[in-house]
Amino acid sequence: MAEIRTYHVPTHPGASSVQVSRRMSTARRKDTAAEMALRRELHRRGLRYRVTVKVPDRPRRTIDIAFTRRKVAVFVDGCFWHGCPEHGTDPASNAAWWQTKLEANKLRDADTTHHLESLGWRVVRVWEHEDPVAAATNIGQIVRTLAGSPTDLPADVGAVR
Repeated sequence: MAEIRTYHVPTHPGASSVQVSRRMSTARRKDTAAEMALRRELHRRGLRYRVTVKVPDRPRRTIDIAFTRRKVAVFVDGCFWHGCPEHGTDPASNAAWWQTKLEANKLRDADTTHHLESLGWRVVRVWEHEDPVAAATNIGQIVRTLAGSPTDLPADVGAVR
C-alpha cells in the first residue's frame, strides 16, 4: 500500500465576520452547481456514472464523478478552493492561514491524482468555470476510448447533440 500523505493545516483563527462565517458554513462541498451541470450533461449523453466514490486507501477523499468500469475519475474543482490560476483569489483576512490551507488543498489534489493514476485510473480535473458541454465531450471521448469495443457503449455517447 502506498504511503498516505496528510496535509496539516493549523486550526482556523476564526472568521473575520459573522457574514463570512455564515457564507463559508453554507458553501456546498458536493453537488455544487458546476458539478450538477456536468452530471446532467453526461447523463443526457447516455453516460452512467457513480458519484462521491471513495478514493481507495485515501481516507476522507472522494471522486466527484466516477466511471468505475472504465476507471475514469472526474473532479470538479472550485476556483477558490483549488487555486484556479484564472479565477482563484487570495483572501485578505487571515491571509497566512488561507495560503496554508489552499496550498494544502493543491498538494492533496496532486497526491490524489498521482495515487489514482498509480492504480490505473484516468483522472480528469474540470474547473468550475469550464463549459459543462465541452467538459462532457472530453470526458465522453475518454470513456469511449477506454471502452475498447464500439459495442461497449452507444455510438453517440460523448457526442454533442
